[in-house]
Amino acid sequence: MTSLRNAYLWLIAAMLIAPFVIVLGVSIGASKNISFPPEALSLEWYTELLTESEWLLAIGRSLFIALCAGIISTTLALAINYVLWRTGSGFAKLTFALGLGPFLLPPIILALGASLFWAEVGWYGRMEATIVSHGVFFVTLPLVIIARGFAALTDEVVEAAQTMGATPMQVFRTVVLPLIAPYVLTGFTLVAIISVNEYLIANMISGFVVETLPIKIFNNVRYGYSPVVAAASMLFVVLTVTGLLILSRVTDLVALFGTEKDE
Repeated sequence: MTSLRNAYLWLIAAMLIAPFVIVLGVSIGASKNISFPPEALSLEWYTELLTESEWLLAIGRSLFIALCAGIISTTLALAINYVLWRTGSGFAKLTFALGLGPFLLPPIILALGASLFWAEVGWYGRMEATIVSHGVFFVTLPLVIIARGFAALTDEVVEAAQTMGATPMQVFRTVVLPLIAPYVLTGFTLVAIISVNEYLIANMISGFVVETLPIKIFNNVRYGYSPVVAAASMLFVVLTVTGLLILSRVTDLVALFGTEKDE
């Protein structure tokens, strides 16, 4: 029974890894056509990706949007959680519940609603619309993660600061914020990773004008597959893995996601 279970797990792992291996092989192949396995190795497609202005602009836009969206999401999530922690008001609870909504709706509904909204506002086709949309729609992750940080705060720590004469703002700045900083950083990083990889919302809001990296890849595929698309896809892997590695060095990801380590 154990051997069957292990074989099943290895099969799942192989199915998950296979697309990555194929894309990696195509990205380092010397052929101008997509082929696997590569007959010869070359970094030509990575050179093209990192030197051609159109690809660099798409990468720069995606990184800028991800940075701004991460800041918006974590700021909103931090403010909502702080008010909820301080007051426990019904309005704060309602706002928290609304913040969970985007992950409960299909992305196509969010994208369509956002495109109609920004068309009415007059921001359709602008990078700012994509930034705000990503910042609002991806708020669920930092909202839930930061909530765990506030839940871990003890009354004794806060009361000690208040006893020393600290104002509510001083308590937040010197006590609360340092303790929840790992949760804030985790929420920001995850939003940034999702934003960099997101295609549907960005395309429906400003894809014809603001070409992000995912949109650039899809537009490139329309006119025929090129190995540079595989190199661009591998960039997503590098950015994601780099972000998670940085998080693992400065935070305890296992604890932040609510899973206890085995002793």
